[in-house]
Amino acid sequence: MDLIATDLGVARGGVPVLEGVGFVLRPGRALVLRGPNGAGKTTLLRTVAGLQPPLSGRIEGAGERVAYAAHSDGLKAMLTVAENLRFWARVFGTSGIGAALEGFDLTGLSDRLAGTLSAGQKRRLGLARMAVTGRPVWVLDEPTVSLDAGSVTLFAEAVRRHLAAGGSALMATHIDLGLAEAAVLDVAPFRARPGVAAEDEAFL
Repeated sequence: MDLIATDLGVARGGVPVLEGVGFVLRPGRALVLRGPNGAGKTTLLRTVAGLQPPLSGRIEGAGERVAYAAHSDGLKAMLTVAENLRFWARVFGTSGIGAALEGFDLTGLSDRLAGTLSAGQKRRLGLARMAVTGRPVWVLDEPTVSLDAGSVTLFAEAVRRHLAAGGSALMATHIDLGLAEAAVLDVAPFRARPGVAAEDEAFL
């Protein structure tokens, strides 16, 4: 099933930041959002992930099909690496964490408490959550933060496997992941025109 955004408008803190956004993301493909800091990439991703409603337009093919990863790694510090992944697998109704451990080079760390990991290791564990969700649409906000070059390569390979299995990925990143299956969407042309914040309209 395609993920489709049609004439989408999104807001941050009640202030419109993007309007008229449209795209079609098909299975087996990735779409990379580009644009300057503050342009609205995070807001767009949060809206697609269902964490906030759109101002206008519509999103099709999202909902329970989406797994979202943002700047927070979503880890429980007093659980081990393996226990964290098992926890998220239960949340999403899946089983089996071996592929996620191997894919993100975490097998040797499986018995380590998440709270004792380095920033890069925590980031790899946070991203490994995506592999245990079983959801076909990955929505990722700056997924390579804190990753060294080798870990970026692991992440890119994980995305390729996901796409090859019929999944799709929508992400904001400034790093070229070398994904032949990826298109780029620059959000700058969709910047909202200056206007009145939504919460102020009642006073006009």
